[in-house]
Amino acid sequence: MALLGTPNNELSLLSGILLLLLGLVTGALGGAVGGMIVGGRALGNELAAMMGAFFGPVASLPGVLIGLVILAFLL
Repeated sequence: MALLGTPNNELSLLSGILLLLLGLVTGALGGAVGGMIVGGRALGNELAAMMGAFFGPVASLPGVLIGLVILAFLL
């Protein structure tokens, strides 16, 4: 069983879920780093990273979902 697709290069449900989770994790990491850069001095690095990690996936989720839908139609 191919994890990231079938022999016909179709996007499987498991690979879609894994890619969605990967996008959410990278969005949280990017939000945490961005929060520390933007608000680390004013709020403290820990609070700014926590807020960034919370709001990062909110920004990345629509892009990841749109990308997965486009990928599913192309494959």
